[in-house]
Amino acid sequence: MQSSPSISSEQSRLRPDAVSAPGLPPKQGLYDPRFEKDACGVGFVVNIHGTKSHEIVEQGLTILLNLDHRGARGSEHNTGDGAGILIQIPHKFFQRVSAEAGFALPNPGEYGVGM
Repeated sequence: MQSSPSISSEQSRLRPDAVSAPGLPPKQGLYDPRFEKDACGVGFVVNIHGTKSHEIVEQGLTILLNLDHRGARGSEHNTGDGAGILIQIPHKFFQRVSAEAGFALPNPGEYGVGM
């Protein structure tokens, strides 16, 4: 009886028909287990209706605190740790502050903010 040839991890990563590693779901939608990397700790919080809420920011900060054991911290003084929070732009607040500063703000979606 002849055994079937084994697939190396590199071959498995590159073959579209390769079987998923144990514990990973099969390829579906936009997910493809061939591109799975070691988990470094990622958290997502979203309101699926697009409602803006400070609670979402608080939950995101809680995620960052809970990922401390995964090394999610800025341990090097001269680099960032890559952690961050992406939020909607508070247009009404920015509009009020920019008017107080004496300039007009573009319409929502026509500007961005970098900090």
